[in-house]
Amino acid sequence: MSEAAAPDTIDKRKLFTFLCMVFGMFMAILDIQIVSASLSEIQAGLSASQDDIAWVQTAYLIAEVIMIPLSGYLSRMLSTRWMFTLSAAGFTAMSLMCSTATTINEMIVWRALQGFLGGGMIPTVFASAYTIFPRSKFSIISPMIGLVATLAPTIGPTLGGYLTEYASWHWLFIINVIPGILVTIAAATLIDFDEPDFSLFDRFDWVGFAAMAVFLGSLEYVLEEGASDDWFHSEEIVFFATLTAFGALVFFWRCFTAEEPVVDLRAFSDKNFAMGSIFSFTMGIGLYGLTYLYPVYLSGIRGYTSLQIGETMFVSGLAMFMAAPLAGRLMGILDPRLMMGLGFAGFALGTWMVTGLTHDWDFWELFVPQILRGVSLMISMVPINNIALGMLPPHMIKNASGLFNLTRNLGGAVGLALIGTALTNRQDFHYERLSESLNWTRPVATETLDAMTRAYSSLGSLSETAALKALSGIVTREAFVMSFADVFLILTGLFTMLLFALVFVDKPKAGVSGGGGH
Repeated sequence: MSEAAAPDTIDKRKLFTFLCMVFGMFMAILDIQIVSASLSEIQAGLSASQDDIAWVQTAYLIAEVIMIPLSGYLSRMLSTRWMFTLSAAGFTAMSLMCSTATTINEMIVWRALQGFLGGGMIPTVFASAYTIFPRSKFSIISPMIGLVATLAPTIGPTLGGYLTEYASWHWLFIINVIPGILVTIAAATLIDFDEPDFSLFDRFDWVGFAAMAVFLGSLEYVLEEGASDDWFHSEEIVFFATLTAFGALVFFWRCFTAEEPVVDLRAFSDKNFAMGSIFSFTMGIGLYGLTYLYPVYLSGIRGYTSLQIGETMFVSGLAMFMAAPLAGRLMGILDPRLMMGLGFAGFALGTWMVTGLTHDWDFWELFVPQILRGVSLMISMVPINNIALGMLPPHMIKNASGLFNLTRNLGGAVGLALIGTALTNRQDFHYERLSESLNWTRPVATETLDAMTRAYSSLGSLSETAALKALSGIVTREAFVMSFADVFLILTGLFTMLLFALVFVDKPKAGVSGGGGH
């Protein structure tokens, strides 16, 4: 890295180049969630079954989670320029192919390739942020990547809802093409941060790579499909869980024995990186978990359309955007551990407020919790990024960035799996308790049934059956709402626990730098 630039200034050319890269990362992260609100439209357009359409998401996530840790090695081998250029070009081409898909099988193939190729952009941007800029400017750079990493998945359903409502599902992918071409051209012509090391190709650990693909791919599949397949009661889940264990054994063996392992795990020996990765994993649960929970409640209980859900969820995205400059400002004033504490406490408060959820909660009842969620994510993610990556020596950052980003994605996958299972189990539990209380020895139960029977009197002899069905529907709805409240209580406890974990984080020493060529 050149020392020509003054250590406390930002090179304008590097900044512009970096902003182009950040936009590429934004597209890659956005595409995780942009189709989530429009899966039914894609299903209808491709004449796909309910089981098959889920693979539009799953294929992307599995492929992306394999590429993210691999990106550090590829970036050292090809250089940041060609790694990012190939990643952006591949992502753009696969986005175009997704828009032309006519069958579900075509879509799954293109989505997997889109996730694999685009996944390389995410950790490459994080690594570049902490190697090309001086440490004194991290308070400006960190909010940029923190905002993109959290804002993109939050506004994904909103943007997807608008595009599908006013155009068609094809535009979920076409929208990437022109920006993708511009990002590819900018990457090829402007990035000059480092040189390739093609000798790494000769030492590439193919066994370790294959084991990593089996390990992470199978793990992602188990986490994505486990809840809907009743976990280990499914032969497929048992099979892929076994593959996960086998792949993990071989992968970790190669990590410690290969001459040049595909993924270097030594970054975890740094306590702050290890703690930052734990925090990133947990923030992944909160980020992706709430992006899942709110739409399920709004559609399942309130009957919202994709567009209405997107407009409601936009509050969090707007809060993140407004909080980004504040987070940057606080970076230069507060101890990062205090910032993380404020973020974790705010997140816990926001989820605790929703534990009082009822079936008639609407936009305004969710307004303050969503603001707390957005602001807290920004205030905590920026110092988490700095604690994890900003303290490492430059030669470790590329590999460490892949591992760090992997923890956030895996946190999201684990969180979604646990949340889905908890919702199902707690709904069953509450349904049984509510059903037990609706026995006919209780006057309130018989009075309610009589009133509902009279309301359906126009149905004649079917009026009592209709009343019973309606009463059962109310019990089901209330059990569903109570299960949401339970999950929000669990999330409150999780983020409260993070406050106590802050005692294990070392305060960054002034003058220690992971960037700027030092």
